[in-house]
Formats: sequence, structure tokens, C-alpha cells
Amino acid sequence: MANAQEGDLVLLIGPDGKKFMIRLQAEQALHTHRGIIRHDSLIGEPLGRTVYTHLGLPFLALEPSLHDLLMNVRRTTQIMYPKEIGYALLKLNVGNGKRVAEAGSGSGALTTALAHAVCPDGRVYSYEMREDMLNLARKNVDRVGLLPYVEFKLRDIAQGFDETDLDACFLDVREPWQFLEQVSRAVKPGGFFGTLVPTANQVIDTLTGLQRAGFGAVEVEELIMRPYKPVPGRLRPVDRIVAHTGYLIFARTPTLGEATLPAEASEVEGEADHGNAERAESTAGEADC
Repeated sequence: MANAQEGDLVLLIGPDGKKFMIRLQAEQALHTHRGIIRHDSLIGEPLGRTVYTHLGLPFLALEPSLHDLLMNVRRTTQIMYPKEIGYALLKLNVGNGKRVAEAGSGSGALTTALAHAVCPDGRVYSYEMREDMLNLARKNVDRVGLLPYVEFKLRDIAQGFDETDLDACFLDVREPWQFLEQVSRAVKPGGFFGTLVPTANQVIDTLTGLQRAGFGAVEVEELIMRPYKPVPGRLRPVDRIVAHTGYLIFARTPTLGEATLPAEASEVEGEADHGNAERAESTAGEADC
């Protein structure tokens, strides 16, 4: 197991569940409500262990997950939540070696996740109109060591993307339906498209735009995550949850030739047949009884 080094990010969790993210620096210290933890007590030592404050109170010292890093980004706007980000990565087929564009950069949460997924052989192209937001996103991506996999561009995507033959594109902008032609020119035929909008009106406008622009396999989804208090003796939902955070819309870019994708994606044929067979078998069993 590699030991923690100066400059590493470390997650500290107190006995009350409170979390602290620190970057290790020699002769520095974390001051908490439960005492002081010296960075020097972590540098050169393995993570995944208990450390103690100067008051003798325990903290877990752990390697942070990507989820921890995303929820800890410095932000001036609302970030995409991990529940949407993780699902979007799957729907957009993002992985090592893929070339993916996004607009806008925001605080860099999605940018970070995209870069983490495409590295070491892929590339993320992040477009942002506001220089202050672009600089913040760049700092957040650099903070977790993923800047080499991202190319930031201060530009209005109404002018189009510089790239062509991209594998996927995600728009986190107010009016995504205004930029579908630009997406079509940048992403390969049948490639992956996604966007997130907060209101139903925006969903309707986006669906109308997708239909007019020739996109297919369109899906609209909303993800609700309900956390529970992990106490065996009184397991129940937490008192407050983050409910509606946005509507996710996914589609495939226009394909070559005359054939078009259906407006709505259906089940994979093999899975659908398997499900029908199971239902038929279950019905026959009930009849025999």
C-alpha cells in the first residue's frame, strides 16, 4: 500500500460523521471541533487507518472517492449531482480513449468526472462563455490532478465546436435546443448526446428541437435518490433529501442515410423477448394451479 505524500488529498471522517478534505502540507494542521490533526502525522503513513487529534479523539483517514471530490468542489453555481453524473457517464458511453465535449463548464464537477472516465487516452473539451466560471472549473479539475485530460475553451458554442467526430456531447446550458445543429456537426453520426434542464418547459422545448434536428432514441428521465440513516437499531430515511435536481435528456445524433432512429428508445430485443417469455411462463403456471 502506497503511503500518503505531501500534496495528496485526504478525507478525514470524525466519529460524528463530519467530513474534512485536506491537501497534505508539511507543518500544517487541521483545526476541528474535536481537536487538531497535524498533517505531518499523515505524511509518509498509509491511509485507511485511525488518527487522533491532540485531544485524543479518533478520525478515519481515507483516500477520497470521486464522489467525495465532486461534492467538495469549490462552487459559485449549482453543480450537477453525482446521481446524475454517474448515470450520464453510462448513457453517454464515456470511457478510456473517448473524445467528449461539454458546455458549459460551470464549477467543473461534470468536467472532473468526464476527465476521470476518459483518461489516460481520451480527451474532454470544455466550453464556457464566462471567464470567471472557466477559471474556477480549471482550478477544480487541476486540484484533483486531471487537468492534462481537459482542454478548456472560452467560447460561445453558438459559433460551433472546434472538434469533429466526437463520441459524445453533453450540454449544461439554459437553452440546449438552440445548439443541436452545432452538436450534430461535432459528434459522429449515431453518437451520444445528453443534457440536463431544471424545468418541464425546457424539456418540451428540447424535445421539439431534437425532433426537428433529426435526433433519435430520445429518453427523458428524472433520478430521485433517497438516503437512509445507517443505524441498525432505527433504520429509516434521513429527515431531508435532495429531491428534484433536474431532468436528464439523452438522444443519438442524426445517422447517415435515410434510416432514422425511433423517437423513443425501446428495450433491447433480446431482453424484451426474455421478459415476455418469463411472463408467459408465469401466467401458464398460474393457469395450471
